[in-house]
Amino acid sequence: MSRESDSDEEHTQAIERSPLLSGRTNEGGQPEGKWSWLRQIKPYSIYVLLVLLLAYLFNQLDRYMLAITIQPVAQEIQFGDKGCVENKSVSTSHDDGKHSCNGTKPESCNSIVDSQGSHYCKWDFSGQGWDYQILAGPVFILIYTFAGIFIGFLSENYNRKVILSVCLIFWSVMTLLTGFVHEYWQLVILRFGLGLGEAGCTPFAASLLADYFSEATRGTALGVYNFGIYFGYGLSYAVGNFITLADINRQGWRWAFILPAIPGIVLGFLIILSVREPSRSKSKAALLRDSSGRENDLLMTSAWARLKFTLRSFLSPSLLLLCLAGSVRNAGGYVWAYNTQPYFEAAKVSKETIGSFMSWIPMVGGSLGVLFGGFISDRVIKNRGVYARIIVLVFSQIVAAPFAAGALFFDSPYSFISLIPSNVFGEMWIGVTLAVAVELVPSQVRTTAIAVYLFVITNIGGNVPLLVPPIQSALENDGYTKTEALRGALYILYPGLYLVSGFMFLLTMFVVKRDQQKAQQRGSSY
Repeated sequence: MSRESDSDEEHTQAIERSPLLSGRTNEGGQPEGKWSWLRQIKPYSIYVLLVLLLAYLFNQLDRYMLAITIQPVAQEIQFGDKGCVENKSVSTSHDDGKHSCNGTKPESCNSIVDSQGSHYCKWDFSGQGWDYQILAGPVFILIYTFAGIFIGFLSENYNRKVILSVCLIFWSVMTLLTGFVHEYWQLVILRFGLGLGEAGCTPFAASLLADYFSEATRGTALGVYNFGIYFGYGLSYAVGNFITLADINRQGWRWAFILPAIPGIVLGFLIILSVREPSRSKSKAALLRDSSGRENDLLMTSAWARLKFTLRSFLSPSLLLLCLAGSVRNAGGYVWAYNTQPYFEAAKVSKETIGSFMSWIPMVGGSLGVLFGGFISDRVIKNRGVYARIIVLVFSQIVAAPFAAGALFFDSPYSFISLIPSNVFGEMWIGVTLAVAVELVPSQVRTTAIAVYLFVITNIGGNVPLLVPPIQSALENDGYTKTEALRGALYILYPGLYLVSGFMFLLTMFVVKRDQQKAQQRGSSY
């Protein structure tokens, strides 16, 4: 065996002795202290993490802006289902709280008047229905996922931070142009372009972070990166509701798209100028052993060879079950994210109230969730292996489900209060599943593997909101009002899917543990 192979073997054995990939050890090969992992984190790595966090923030802010502004967008552009909605042209100063826009037909809706005899409700586009769900789901999801696979290939041979920056600038331009649309087809094209650009965010960012942070801190770093989901999602409620209400230049919702796009373009150029492309790390997971025990470097020159190897990895029971469980959990998140604003508006909660609560609850609760999830999983993996991370996934989803149901069961403000623990526990899964996924594949195909993983969970989970209209219609046919029917559909597809994913993660944990034990018996480990 060559000197290089000997060195790699010694490095692998050192890693197997300690979960701290590059931490300082004493003469016995053990970490010098339980906080020694902190010494591995460099200030520049923190800077890169923060910049990528901002990119992900704009990614989510731009993605969910349509969900927040959908009712005024639908009413101005005129698409989707019609229903009984509040007449915004009538002053709310006469609202005594006794009126509800629950008319099921135009006649019954238009007959609802306030104490002053004004038409309190009107029959207009509600922002619900197939047209909206198609925009939220297939139009965005299909290109987002397929482009993610293609872009993942590029990252194996090209500069990741440059491609990420180009994608960020591109999707920001798509968001900017959305503020100028006048036809539904224009909205479809720009939503398609948004998905194309946003596909280049997480695969590149997660791959860069995997090279800037060791295994001992990777889960926490990915957890912090995933703060972007909740900061961006929360800000979309603040920007979408309050900017629309501000009615800048009498253009309402349009400025909710224009304003966030500008700093996104600036950030794209900042990443190009200030972020360094790191060398690709090569840990024990980067080496494969063939039947004769020789080590094969996976730095493949053929994209097709990388794809075949990556797909072969995803056919393993461990990764297959992880993807299925992640898809179910992702479905519950997508259903709620794209129907939160329509549901609360249907439940007669004002935009001011929705914006006031939802601008900080996902931000605080979700961020704490991914931070605790990553930190706890980093701690429990010591001396146990990858399967131990999945314990966090099982626990978090089962605990979160009752609180998610409470958001639908209680009236405001208690519905919003119930969302706090739902976010804290329910959102622990994101950084943990990414950490598990990158640890189950060799590092040279890590970006492609992340893209495949996101392709699977996003295609399955991202299209499940299409089930909301038929379930809602079926409940309406049974005599429920539109609001009650929407609530019933969300009970099934929001807390219900949290519970299902929890049990699927449990099954995944047993399979990963079994595979890990088999690997250890063959003289290797995860």
